[in-house]
Amino acid sequence: MPDLNKPGSESISSEPKPDLSTAEPEPARPSADEIAAGLTEYRVNWRRYWRTLRFGAWLFLRILWWEVVLRWLVGNKLISGGRTERFRRWAQEFRGLAVTMGGVMIKLGQFISSRVDILPPVIIQELASLQDEVPTVAFDLIRKTLDEELGPVERRFSAFETVPVAAASLGQAHRALLPGGERVVVKVQRPGIHSLVYTDLKALRVIAGWAMYFPFIARRANIPGLLDEFSAGLWDELNYRQEADHAERFAAMFADNPGIYIPRVYRELTTRRILTLEDVTAIKITDYDRITAEGIDRRDVARRLQHTYLEMIFVERFFHADPHPGNLFVYPLPPDAPAPNGQHANGQPMLGRPFYLIFVDFGMVGRLTPEIVAGLRETLIGLTTRDARRVVESYQQLGILLPCADVRRIEEATRAAFDTVWGLNLSQLSNVHVSEMARVGRDFSDLLLSLPFQVPQDFLYLARAIGILSGMCTGLDPDFDPWREMQPFVARLLTENGERSSTRRLPFDLKPRDLLHPQTLNALLSDGGIDLLLNTGYDLARRTMHLPVLLDQVLTRADRGELNMQIAASPQLQCDLNRLERTLNRLVNAVLFAGLVFGSALVYYAGEHTISTLGLILAAVTFLRVLILGWRR
Repeated sequence: MPDLNKPGSESISSEPKPDLSTAEPEPARPSADEIAAGLTEYRVNWRRYWRTLRFGAWLFLRILWWEVVLRWLVGNKLISGGRTERFRRWAQEFRGLAVTMGGVMIKLGQFISSRVDILPPVIIQELASLQDEVPTVAFDLIRKTLDEELGPVERRFSAFETVPVAAASLGQAHRALLPGGERVVVKVQRPGIHSLVYTDLKALRVIAGWAMYFPFIARRANIPGLLDEFSAGLWDELNYRQEADHAERFAAMFADNPGIYIPRVYRELTTRRILTLEDVTAIKITDYDRITAEGIDRRDVARRLQHTYLEMIFVERFFHADPHPGNLFVYPLPPDAPAPNGQHANGQPMLGRPFYLIFVDFGMVGRLTPEIVAGLRETLIGLTTRDARRVVESYQQLGILLPCADVRRIEEATRAAFDTVWGLNLSQLSNVHVSEMARVGRDFSDLLLSLPFQVPQDFLYLARAIGILSGMCTGLDPDFDPWREMQPFVARLLTENGERSSTRRLPFDLKPRDLLHPQTLNALLSDGGIDLLLNTGYDLARRTMHLPVLLDQVLTRADRGELNMQIAASPQLQCDLNRLERTLNRLVNAVLFAGLVFGSALVYYAGEHTISTLGLILAAVTFLRVLILGWRR
């Protein structure tokens, strides 16, 4: 690339070159085997370890008191009123711990905030803004790591800024200048970070084991499995060679894309603990005023960002999983830059000045496995045809549903959601009255309470990336329509790999009123709509031919008495059942109270005063529960 168009030309500061003349002689550089062996020799920071365990123990004691003991005494209705505030307070306490301890705890907070599938929204909201920023490490310690990994700093760099441009929980980044004049950013791990990570994960593994003793937690999530997932991702982030591999893979993916720029990796200056990349700092993608001032049309930026991610997700199946504004830059090119530099890869005309969209920080990536792709395809087919059963089956294929999930209820909830929002566009969806969604929530409150879902991490990375992208694209262009950009990629996903035969199984599950809806007609008359109609006609003909056989099977089973009937309780019947359940609970507790009092009296007269006292205490607690249940009647 010509120097005229090269990003980062003004990214290094003008502070004087640090004095490196007093450097010590170059130490013997360890071999790869020695480095690998050193990574396995961890030392546990026992003070940190016990601090983590104390926090976890105190948290679980409070959960036990509120969600088990008091819930048994007074019932869920009375303690649910303050549950949201308690969750918020506990999340704030963890946030304070994470900020104080740094390292793994900050990463854990960010990981927790992404688990929208298993945690209450109040916890997600409290931890979502947890920043991966900690105090910087003294340059003397950073220099020691540089010397150990690369040799003396002055032999590798002609200038090296001692003040970092960014500091995170696992490492910090410094700008530097190579002897050849290239400007680079050097990412260096914090000294002792491996022992710190090992200590925190060791403590968290104990806490994860404690969590599985709580049935209401064990039913909702496999905490040790989630910790294993988190641990694997964390160790991957600590291997900077792997991040270099990711950067080079993205560079290869977009080698022919004239509008995307990926920084060069300097392999000779990269190890497991050090990563050296080309300095490509430019205009932050959320600096709207500066983007406009440079003559770049923000609509171009939004379109390119969306299209690039759609290509990563639907074509490459390998995507940048951390697209926050600090990792995306816009670099303006001269208005007369030779084509196709800075142009859209899909040939769309530019609305403003040409530019590069630059990606940095490749430590967090997501992959769409063949299983996830097949599940997504089934989900899209089910959604476009209102086939609730197929949608739920796709959830199972994606591994989203827990083994204890009530598939029938989830199918009913999906069908109810279809009835509520089918045929609405984005603007109409945003105007759906809260009472409509609240009604669906009340009808399926049992599902909301049990939350029988656990989403794979790569799928969460995908959802998180799409959520962040939607916000950035609409910030760049308030009128941006992401669905319009997505349509050709979705069509490709539905028809690729010989899946045309599978689409012939599509049930045309539209109501008569839906056939005349403008959105339905537009979809049916689109490029793939004619094929969909032909496939649907084939499906209807096949089902019509099978109808006599199915009818014969139903009648045969009815004649044998093999038909099963499912009956759902009406709201009034459910209330009566709940009242009967409370009555039985009072009766059982009254009998237990009488038995404890009688037994304690006998034990007292036998001379066992301590046991008798404990029995009377239990009897008092049981009597209190009987009174509370009677008051709630």
